[in-house]
Amino acid sequence: MATQTNSQVYQGEEKIIVAIDLGTTHTAVSFAHAYPGSQTGIRMVTRWKGQPEAAGDSKIPTIVVYEQGEMIAAGAEAREFVGDDAYEVSRWFKLHLHPDSMKISDEPPAYDSDIGASPAMEIPPLPSNVTLTEVYSDFMRYVFDGFRTFFQQTTLNGVAIWDRLCSSIIIVLTIPNGWDSRQQGFLKQTAQEAGIVQSEEDADLRIEFVTEGEASVHYVLGKVDHQTWLKKGTIFAVTDAGGSTVDSTLYVCKALEPKLELEEVCASECVQAGGVFVDREAYALLTKKLSKSKFKDKGSISDMVEKFEQRTKRIFDGSQESNVIEFGSRRDNDRKYGIIQGKITLTASEVRTAFDDIIKRSTESCLKLLRGRKVKYLILVGGFGESPFLRSRFEEEFGSQGTDIVTVEEPSKKAAAEGAVMWYSKQMVSARVARFTIGTGILVLFDPANAELWKRRHQAIIRPDGQTYLPDGFEILVAKGQLIPRNFSILTTYCTDYSKKPKHLDHFEEVLFAWEGEETTKWIADADGKLFPQIRPICTVEANLTPILAGLKKVSNRLGFKYWKTDWDIRFFYGGTKLQARLEWKVKNKACQGPIKVIPTSALK
Repeated sequence: MATQTNSQVYQGEEKIIVAIDLGTTHTAVSFAHAYPGSQTGIRMVTRWKGQPEAAGDSKIPTIVVYEQGEMIAAGAEAREFVGDDAYEVSRWFKLHLHPDSMKISDEPPAYDSDIGASPAMEIPPLPSNVTLTEVYSDFMRYVFDGFRTFFQQTTLNGVAIWDRLCSSIIIVLTIPNGWDSRQQGFLKQTAQEAGIVQSEEDADLRIEFVTEGEASVHYVLGKVDHQTWLKKGTIFAVTDAGGSTVDSTLYVCKALEPKLELEEVCASECVQAGGVFVDREAYALLTKKLSKSKFKDKGSISDMVEKFEQRTKRIFDGSQESNVIEFGSRRDNDRKYGIIQGKITLTASEVRTAFDDIIKRSTESCLKLLRGRKVKYLILVGGFGESPFLRSRFEEEFGSQGTDIVTVEEPSKKAAAEGAVMWYSKQMVSARVARFTIGTGILVLFDPANAELWKRRHQAIIRPDGQTYLPDGFEILVAKGQLIPRNFSILTTYCTDYSKKPKHLDHFEEVLFAWEGEETTKWIADADGKLFPQIRPICTVEANLTPILAGLKKVSNRLGFKYWKTDWDIRFFYGGTKLQARLEWKVKNKACQGPIKVIPTSALK
């Protein structure tokens, strides 16, 4: 059954669009079959291998089970292997991809640490002899196979339609606001290894990325009657509180007609403070509480945390004085520590302890967006966003500032998945704000009278043009906080020079860097050539310069010596959700273009 229908009649080429929201704890898939003359309906996959036939759940656990390095189960069918020591379970593996910029010093304690211990980030280890690439590709293969089966079985003439369109399916992957081209490159690679796409070129053509925040705003505006509250100039926030991150974005409505158009107001926020960290705090709480109980073993504590997550965390609103966790059988008793017939009771204060730090980080992240701005609405979505306690704390924090907390009536765990297909179809966000500064390394003309440059004189090089240069300069292409329209591009001019006329031109490579410091920089490295800690490579662009050989010119430098040079450009496209580029040059005043390959820097350390 379609969960959302586009009222406009589709007139494009027939295609299948699938969106995969691979979350830290759960995963959901939505899709649409668009064909000329149709009103495209968006559907959720609600039947998975290993799931009870009548379950109809659109979310499956993000879990992969291995035996001696070989995958034996994933998703819904993996539940039966959890807790069996004969198998290794990979869960929360999405945390391995989070960049350092998303990790903060006050992380929740590790599963086996004391409450009073110094906070430290602990990511569940991967199974023995299994890489993160293998875990991701195994899980993505399972998810895509499940989608194919569901599509073929629930779509009229589904097998024939699939056979006709499967090689051109558009795949939309949701990512946290804090991810960039490094994580995008990793996901493209794993999709190729999973057999979902056939090559790097196929991945570039068919895989799209959308932030969870932007997917969520499309979902919300598709579910909520925005005509009653959204006017031109209205500023509102969307917070997607998920399994491992809380993504917040501030939007302003730029137009309602002929179509709804939004712009980001400022750089979005992304903090590592999702629902899994509440579970981790609960684990630490129970470990300390039962440190001398006969149920202090990790297996028993894990069973309690699982039941805590399934019920207690989801219904707790701060008012329940007694919160019962049913984890065992009637024979499980340790009255001294409050365990009676397989149940343990936590006070409201104890449960709040598991939430407090996570909610504090979530609200502080939102406050960065709202501070100094008149924001009428904050729309809260996501699995963790359904927590009554989180909602009540948001209402306390932001209600006093005149901001209304809005939620959707339907469960919003699937907001990113369903919203991602809406995003691909509607593209309501016309401009985004850069979360960090992007630039490239350049040669800086050396001036011995400049004290700053003089300190770097040992790096000086002389080019064929007779000038002396210093390496490691930084040219800004996009500044942090800059508003980037959807079709935004920037042209950067390059010059290649040679002492002798070359028979062929070099293969060109250029690294693009992200600067995450508070102030701007003129350099990517110090005087010894060591990269500054605030700067990191995000991708390399590669180009074959052979086509511009005809543009070589013989010229004289300032000393009268002859050398050869050619000028050409790279046009970078930043307006979408993935970086693209192309080569541009002129031959006898005729404009020419050529391909450029963008290779993301590895997201793995």
